[in-house]
Amino acid sequence: MKTFFTILKVVIIVLSRNKDLRKAKKLDKQGKIKERDALVHSKASEWSRELFERVLKGVNITVNGLENIPKDKAAVFIGNHQGYLDIPILLGYSGIPIAFISKAEILKIPVFSTWMKLMQCTFLVRSSPRQSIEAMNEAIENVKKGYSLVIFPEGHRSKGTPMKDFKSGSFKLAFKSEAPIIPFTINGTYSLFEENGIQPGNVALTFHQPVLTAGLSREQQQEIPAKIQEIVASALPENQKPVTALDS
Repeated sequence: MKTFFTILKVVIIVLSRNKDLRKAKKLDKQGKIKERDALVHSKASEWSRELFERVLKGVNITVNGLENIPKDKAAVFIGNHQGYLDIPILLGYSGIPIAFISKAEILKIPVFSTWMKLMQCTFLVRSSPRQSIEAMNEAIENVKKGYSLVIFPEGHRSKGTPMKDFKSGSFKLAFKSEAPIIPFTINGTYSLFEENGIQPGNVALTFHQPVLTAGLSREQQQEIPAKIQEIVASALPENQKPVTALDS
């Protein structure tokens, strides 16, 4: 019952911003992209912080490494995925506009999907290789235009179990856009929801130093996935570090 009412509060908060959504859509239609982006980032960050400060009470969030995030260029954020609340954590506490590579099923959710489109998120139809290629090309162009994107290369939430191996194909976005990779580690979000429903708890979000991708040879690119996985795992407790070899 507690989880139901929490989700209801989240929906109410989102719907209460319909006026902002209409304004963002109007700016988009008018081609006022900078104004649209500023409004969307402001409201997404505001909503996410309100979620943790007013709805999910008792959540203590510690953020480390904000100085590692470039302020003058787009980056590809690559990290582990513990739970559904990873996304609002990143939206609310990264300090910059970010978008996500998401499953196309999200498009079926009204309002949420509209905000995500305005954020320049990319939607993948995993059952369609052709569409996936088109979506990834779109994501590459968005990064080149200056939109930072988040990728969870595990593919699924680990929910507090050992971090799953990073799929090397997920790194093509960074290589082809030549954007720096910002490795990040999230620890604790699974205990807020996935473990026993809505619960208070502690979350640590760590942004590691950038890993440059421009000008790398093919051999150097092949070394990057394992390197990033090692960096991300370094901020996890031992029982959550990966236990199998990197997916080739």
